[in-house]
Amino acid sequence: MKEKSTSFSIKNWSQDDRPREKLLAKGKSTLTDAELVAILIGSGNRNESAVTLCKRILASVDNNLNALSKLSVKQLMTFNGIGEAKAISIVAALELGRRRRGEEALEKKKITSSSAVFELMQPVIGELEHEEFWIIYLNNSNKVIQKNQLSKGGITGTLVDVRLVLKIALEVGATGLILSHNHPSGTLKPSEADKQITQKLKNAAQSLDIKVLDHLIITENAYFSFADEGLM
Repeated sequence: MKEKSTSFSIKNWSQDDRPREKLLAKGKSTLTDAELVAILIGSGNRNESAVTLCKRILASVDNNLNALSKLSVKQLMTFNGIGEAKAISIVAALELGRRRRGEEALEKKKITSSSAVFELMQPVIGELEHEEFWIIYLNNSNKVIQKNQLSKGGITGTLVDVRLVLKIALEVGATGLILSHNHPSGTLKPSEADKQITQKLKNAAQSLDIKVLDHLIITENAYFSFADEGLM
């Protein structure tokens, strides 16, 4: 006699195993990462519940949500039970989380430390596979007026137009600048070119009474601050 297959839809789980009910009863902070992702996909496969499947997916990226966010729809679909719709739900949710982080950083407005710059710029350039150079323009209270991408280049480096930086600074009434760029290689050591452009911008801005306050090299999980390291 053929054994009847078991449904692993969330609605058929025991009360204790239902992440939706757990969220309602105990709050969102009580759920594990796997349980939160399980809510997104709704069901597992013939042999695994959604939570068990999500635990396996997370284990494949060492339980790192940043690493999970880098998986493509096609990569997620290699897991049994993850079709295109479920994969898209996971990708979309993680992208919303990334954008929210960027907005929270923007709301802080005032730059009080190098870590505040990192929080502002990491969601923008921290995970890129190519190098980008950005300028943050500040008023005399160190509040962000705007941030502009100055250049975009390959992993070997970018070109920086000093005149354009200062032109924009004068147009927006900035009194302070913070430079930032990413190192896709993951290294935090500033190159000689990094040091030279920092000094070049600092000298040029000084003649206009505009201060270059810092230059951050940003990677996915860390940063190097010229100011913190006494290189300004």
